[in-house]
This record gives sequence, structure tokens and C-alpha cells, in this order.
Amino acid sequence: MTTLSMKPGQRYSVPDWETSNMQISDTAIHKRGISHEIRQEARTLRNETTNKTHWDKTDSSRRLRDRIYEVSHWKDNLVSCAQEVDTEMDALTQNKEELERALAATVLPLEVALDCLTLRERRRGSELVSDPVQAELKKEVEVIGGIQRTLQQRISKAFEQLCLLQETRHQLTRDIQNKMDALDVDSTCLSLTETSRDISLKPNPTRILSGFTTPQQWEQFSKCNVSRAQEEMQASQQLRGDMTLTKAQVLIELENQSMATDFALRKRTHQLEGACDKLSWQLKTTKDEITELEQDIRGLEEDLWAKTAPLKLVHTRLENRTTRPGMDLCRDEVHYGLVAEAQQLEATIMEMKQKLAEAQHSLQALQQHQACMGEDLSRKQDALSLEQRSLETRQRLSTTAQPEPVAGSIVPLTNSSGRHALDLL
Repeated sequence: MTTLSMKPGQRYSVPDWETSNMQISDTAIHKRGISHEIRQEARTLRNETTNKTHWDKTDSSRRLRDRIYEVSHWKDNLVSCAQEVDTEMDALTQNKEELERALAATVLPLEVALDCLTLRERRRGSELVSDPVQAELKKEVEVIGGIQRTLQQRISKAFEQLCLLQETRHQLTRDIQNKMDALDVDSTCLSLTETSRDISLKPNPTRILSGFTTPQQWEQFSKCNVSRAQEEMQASQQLRGDMTLTKAQVLIELENQSMATDFALRKRTHQLEGACDKLSWQLKTTKDEITELEQDIRGLEEDLWAKTAPLKLVHTRLENRTTRPGMDLCRDEVHYGLVAEAQQLEATIMEMKQKLAEAQHSLQALQQHQACMGEDLSRKQDALSLEQRSLETRQRLSTTAQPEPVAGSIVPLTNSSGRHALDLL
């Protein structure tokens, strides 16, 4: 008898089978619903994230453009300020060099004044006097010394101010260079797109570096640089005004003192010329008087010699008449006349001798005074020659050509990078 083979295992009933099919269908419907909902949410999320990414990128690009504009604005302000600093440095350097030339120009007047003082020390005797010329020359030396100290102080202040301007210029240059570098970075960032070859994922790009500053600090830094530059430029302008005023004052002071010294020297020269002329006239008159006195002395000596013979004659007559004998030895009119003649001749001779002695004494005094006047005239002529040499020495002040400033010869201080005007392009 044949047996029917059957697959081992649990057997389900038809209702169970139908129930199972129903569960499978319901589960499929449920899963499809969940999938549909997820797909809708995903589509919404894609749209939202795409839009948000686009607008975030647009906002970032706008912020970059705004930042580039702001940085460019401050860079332009800094460049303009740096150019103004350069202009002020050029002007201050030119004023400084003008003062240096004015200081160098005081060397010649000082040398001339000292030469004149040295020359006038060679005067001799009574001509070595402390006259107004001496006082004016000494005052001129003091004035020039004061002018040199004043100019040197102004030049030193100008150099210090140039150093401050140079430091300010260096700070502006560094700030400008930083902003140019920042502009390069931001411009590069603005030019990047999703298809650029230089983009990539970076490790921790949102980290906060230790050197980060706030926008307020960034703006305040540039404001401080501009403000300091403006303060230094204002101080430089004030200093340039003071330097110009000082230069004008010292030139006027030096010119006035030079005119006073020249006037005193010319006046003294005129006085010496008058004294020399007067002394020369006195010397000539004295020489003439000596000549006449010598002639009169010779005349007195001749007359005195001529009186000797008549005196001998009278003495001889008187002596011979003493030999008269007896009553003829009479004191007659002849005797009285001879005695009177003898006394008169003796008195005349005595008077002439006295006059001759006086004349010789006067001649000696005149000759001595003539020698003194000759020596004094020599001293005065030497002093006059020294005064004239002093005048000739002082002519160097007017004949020496002053060097004119050459256009374009001013070389201002360079900035720390070795360039005067930075190439900011």
C-alpha cells in the first residue's frame, strides 16, 4: 500500500494566511507612508538648506565687499595722511637746511669781528683805547654767539621733530601695508567660488587666534595713527613758523649790529683821519716854527758876537782914559757916556744871552715836542691803517656771495623701509 509524503513543519490555516497577507500589505503601506513623509521632508530640507547656503554665501560676499570698501577707505585716508606727512617732512627739512645755511653764514661775520679785534690790538701807546668800536665789536661777537646758539637749538628741535614725523610715517606705512595685505586676502576670498581649485576643507577653521581684535579696536588703531600724524604735523607747522620767525629775527639782529659796528668803525676812522690831519698840520707848523727859531737863534748869536767888538772898544777907551795924568783924570761927559755905553752893552749882551738861552730852550722843547708829535702821528697813522684794514676786512661781509638754494636739492629723511614715497599700488 502506497504512503503520501508531506513536508514537515507547522501548517497555517487559510485565515492565518489571509491575516498574514493583510499584515504584510498594511506594513508596506505604512512604510511607504513613512518613506513618502521622509522624502517630502528631505525635499523641503534640501530646498531650505540650498536657499540658506546661497543666501549665507551672498551675505558673506556682501560683508566681504563691505569690509573691502571699509578697509580701502581707511587705506586711502592713511595714504593721504602719509602724503601730507611727506610734504610736511619736506617743508621742515627745507626750513632746517635754511637754518643750517644761516648758521654757517654766521661763521664769516664772527671770523671778521675776531679779526678786527685782533687787528685793533696792534695799536700802540695812547691809541690803544677802549672806544665805541671796541665795544661794538665785542657786542657783535656776543650777538653772533647768541644767534648761533639760538639757531642750533632750532635746528636740534627740527631734527627731533623730523624723527617724530619719521616714526609717525613708519607707523602709517606699516598700517597701510597691513591694510593692503588684508585687502589682498579679502579680495582673494571674494573671488573664490565653489568651483575654484584652491578651496579645500581645513582643520578647525573657526578657531579664535590670539591676535584677533574687535572692529572697534581695529578702527581705533587707524584713528590713533591718523590723529598722531596730524598732531605731529601741527607741531611741525608751529615749529616751522617759529623757525621762520627766528631766522628773520636773527638776520635783522645781525644786520643791525653789523651796521652799528660799521658806523662806529667809520666814525672812528674819520676821527683818526681828522686827528692825523690836525697833527700833521701841527707838525708842519712846528717844523716851520723851529726853522724860524733856528734862524732867530743864529741871528741872536751873530748879534751877540757883533756886540763883543763895541764892548771891547768901550772897555779899551775907559781903560786907556784911566792913564790920564793929574787933574785931567776927570769924570767928564765922555767918561759918563762911555760908562753908560759900557753898561748898556753889557745889559744888552746879558739880555741877548738870556734870550738866546730861552730860544735854545724853546728850540729844544719844540724839537722834543716835534719828536713826540711825530711818534704820535706814527701811532695814529698805524691806528688809522689798522682801522682801514678793519674796514677792508668787513667788506668781506658784503662782497662774499651767499649760496642760493638749488631747486630739488633738498633730500628729506626716508622712512624705515628706505623709501621716501611708498609705492602703494
